[in-house]
Amino acid sequence: MPLRVELKPFERIVIGDTVIVNSNTRARFIVEGDVPILRERDTVTAETADTPAKRLYLCVQTMYLKNDAIRYRASYLACMNDLRDATPDAVHLTEAVDRHVAAGSLYKALKEIRALIQCESPAIAPAEVLP
Repeated sequence: MPLRVELKPFERIVIGDTVIVNSNTRARFIVEGDVPILRERDTVTAETADTPAKRLYLCVQTMYLKNDAIRYRASYLACMNDLRDATPDAVHLTEAVDRHVAAGSLYKALKEIRALIQCESPAIAPAEVLP
């Protein structure tokens, strides 16, 4: 099924290993075929992967974009263990991520990890010091 994509001016999109940068006008196009696609706003970089959930997201994002889950399996398991230690209350979300990864539904796993990132933020953030 073709995917319709609309990009705002200067918005970026990652298609496989390629980054496409839009010009200064809005653009609309259709992608045919089975290729991994992520908008730039849905990506995490090594520099921004500063929490266990974001590191897991980066790992699964790499698995998805490189279309090579087996190569990154050990990294995935290490990231998942770190996340489970950091957010034990989010077991239902980590299990959902595991199910999606095992089924090869990496984009769905990324969506679940975005929810984990939201759950993790208050738990990981440093506590405020009250006067």
